[in-house]
Amino acid sequence: MASEPGWVPPEEHTRRANPARVYDYLLGGTDNFLADQDVARALMALEPSSRAIARANRAFLGRAVRFLAGAGIRQFLDIGSGIPTQGNVHEIAQQASPDARVVYADVDPIVIAHSKALLAGRQNAAIVEADLHEPAEILARPDIGRLIDFSQPVGLLLVSVVHFLSDQDDPWRIVASFRDALAPGSYLVLSHGTSEGKPDVIRAVENVYNANVSTSAHARSRAEILRLFDGFTLVDPGLVYIPEWRPDGPGDRPASSGQFGNMAGVAQKP
Repeated sequence: MASEPGWVPPEEHTRRANPARVYDYLLGGTDNFLADQDVARALMALEPSSRAIARANRAFLGRAVRFLAGAGIRQFLDIGSGIPTQGNVHEIAQQASPDARVVYADVDPIVIAHSKALLAGRQNAAIVEADLHEPAEILARPDIGRLIDFSQPVGLLLVSVVHFLSDQDDPWRIVASFRDALAPGSYLVLSHGTSEGKPDVIRAVENVYNANVSTSAHARSRAEILRLFDGFTLVDPGLVYIPEWRPDGPGDRPASSGQFGNMAGVAQKP
């Protein structure tokens, strides 16, 4: 975008890349700026599969939501939801059940502005400004409680967001705080950047990203990601590279899934 369009909140600084807009560019979206595009192009130079990784992650989200809807989940809390694109959670969930309720939560004002425009007039879907660092506050929010009944099973979606928490933030404690508030039968859907597979490339990508984007990302080992599922029971096929999680068909599973730099899993609270 050559200029700042009207939907950008006045306080938003568009001359520094941010995670939601870089991801939007990688997905082929247009809600991004030159700073985001420059970072994305630098990432693609280091990791030519960057766009494929973003699209595979988005496809995983869709498959996971369809799985949860098929398992009877009728309420979804999507934290770190990002800029709306095709195949949003409420669209997929409400195809399965028109009464499905979805709350998106994000800290980015551009995400909030876009989501409010998309969801205007909808009774069963909403967006709230919330920070993953503060699980207790999120769980206590009345605007979330209006649609999400935590005494009943919930689909908690943490897709490509936990890797924005540093070790000092203690992501394991934060995810456990949500787990403890969920009713039995709830599900956790999580994907996370991993240092497995191509550690040298991942380190280079991480260095470029963290030097240029407003929020740092932290790739983790499979063992560290697996700890995020403590207290949940992973459903088949467990914690795998994103294209390997229940692909729609043989053509959706590349020969070298380990090149995709993200691991994903879906797990149920007993």
